[in-house]
Amino acid sequence: MRVLREGGCATVHVILGAQADEVRARASLPGCVLVGNPDWEQGMGSSLRAGLDSLTGTGARAALVSLVDQPGIGPEAVARVLAAYEGEESLVCAAYDGVRGHPVLFGAAHWAGVAATAHGDRGARAYLKEHRPQVALVECGDVARPFDIDTEADLAHLE
Repeated sequence: MRVLREGGCATVHVILGAQADEVRARASLPGCVLVGNPDWEQGMGSSLRAGLDSLTGTGARAALVSLVDQPGIGPEAVARVLAAYEGEESLVCAAYDGVRGHPVLFGAAHWAGVAATAHGDRGARAYLKEHRPQVALVECGDVARPFDIDTEADLAHLE
């Protein structure tokens, strides 16, 4: 939450899956919109769909998606991706040595297409691949480290 706000996001929607009730009770997420994803077991695609759905009727023109398991991505990368926004047709991805990564910004014109293709643990990968010519890559390798913390062994990245 702090990284997104410091990077320039005005409103932060946090998608909760497993242990959602415990997270609501114990986590300090002031000012965030907490969105439950009852289908979390289906993978990150269901979380992406829940997040995009939560924006309906808010007047939002874009959604910046950041993953909670990538603590090496800070506000500088978020700010760079946000700065590349050029309207509701925008598709912007952080890049690390030219390789697409997170965070990702989806202009509102893409939300329905992203939601339709977000399944399992693939999220928006298929949509971004299909729309590759429209995707603006913003190099962030000098300000962020895009590693995932998925296993105990991955904790070595935090040292």
